[in-house]
Amino acid sequence: MNAVPKIAIIIASIREKRAGLKVGHWVYDIAKSRTDLVFELVDLKDWPLPMYAYAETTKTMEAKYTDELPRQWVEKVGSFDGYVVVTPEYNHGYPPSLKNAMDYVYEGWNRKPVAFVSYGASSGGVRAVQQLRQVIVELQMAPIRAEVNIPFVFRAFDEKDALVVNADIYIKTAQVMFDQLAWWATTLKTGRM
Repeated sequence: MNAVPKIAIIIASIREKRAGLKVGHWVYDIAKSRTDLVFELVDLKDWPLPMYAYAETTKTMEAKYTDELPRQWVEKVGSFDGYVVVTPEYNHGYPPSLKNAMDYVYEGWNRKPVAFVSYGASSGGVRAVQQLRQVIVELQMAPIRAEVNIPFVFRAFDEKDALVVNADIYIKTAQVMFDQLAWWATTLKTGRM
């Protein structure tokens, strides 16, 4: 088993002209410099899962999917030791694409840490993260305390997709988040062995 925990940076929005792509790449660029974690970008736009409509719960269903995409998604989620969810705030909540992707998997999420990078208008996505924390706990995940919240996201990045507003503050906050995520990912990975 690889000693360095593998972390998915999940880009949650699938909308056209989404800010999530530039935010996700910004997070990934910071993450790449770390040696205590290995990162992979996972864009939900690449995982067009149909709305979860099975009669059975995910806990029962995830081992019995007959369609290839849900089976691959279960395998993909299970291959990670932790997650960073990059989420917008839409109408004071997180996007349905994220909830649907989460609903397809149960055991693959269990006993793993998750951190949050949110963005939006004046609140920077904090309401979406608060709602997500409730779902995360139900999936038996460990939510990380430190999070990055980027308000007025369309003003925060320049035309080259570089974060220009309060960049130093957000980078420091992201490093604290990654420090906490590394501890939890390493500890929980050991516990799952």
